[in-house]
Amino acid sequence: MRPQTPYSAPLGDRDPIDAMRDSLQRFRSLAHWSDDEFERSYAPGKWSARQVLVHLAQSELAFGARARLALTTPSYVSQPFDQNLWMDRESRLGAREALDALLAVGAMNVAMFASLSPGDREMTFTHPEYGPISIDWLIHQMAGHQIHHLRQLDALASR
Repeated sequence: MRPQTPYSAPLGDRDPIDAMRDSLQRFRSLAHWSDDEFERSYAPGKWSARQVLVHLAQSELAFGARARLALTTPSYVSQPFDQNLWMDRESRLGAREALDALLAVGAMNVAMFASLSPGDREMTFTHPEYGPISIDWLIHQMAGHQIHHLRQLDALASR
């Protein structure tokens, strides 16, 4: 049975690791955007494309670290993070630097997830908001999260 995460809807029935590979390819296609295009927002009061890329790179770092710690630390309890406070810390990071980080860390995460055994994916850790969750849950969450933000960037690209 597929785990239900806050981002299950964007992922649908797709294999999460295949979806991540596809998402990384689609993110790579943004490299030709101009600096002005990266500063556009998909909706009033929402993050710019650059900020979405910073957020995605930060999320790949955080979620990948959670998975690695959960796989190597008995009784691991993850720490929540405030995405807005993280954004404030790196608010000047350029879109191309954020995109490079997203693609590099995303590739590391996909390679690690693809190497996991079914038993590894069943390993659990505790999250203060969600309670006990598995590595598989986290993989599904990450894939859906990427797709969610790709849709925002696609909306910008279609304008």
